[in-house]
Amino acid sequence: MKARMESFREIVEHYHHCATCQHFAFREEQEKKIPICKRLGFDTHPSYQFDCWNPKSRVRQKLHERLLAESVGR
Repeated sequence: MKARMESFREIVEHYHHCATCQHFAFREEQEKKIPICKRLGFDTHPSYQFDCWNPKSRVRQKLHERLLAESVGR
């Protein structure tokens, strides 16, 4: 059971980044695109992680598929 939870955690960690969150966006400043979190209002980076992560629908679907495949495969 513990190995299974670790496997699930690894799958989620693979996707858990700002770039996969529905609040991730860009703002333009002096012809540069700056990544921001629309929810928090802060500059961010695609690889950062926050507890308020809410995955985009396509990421949620992929995550569901991988978690389901992992649970069936065991």
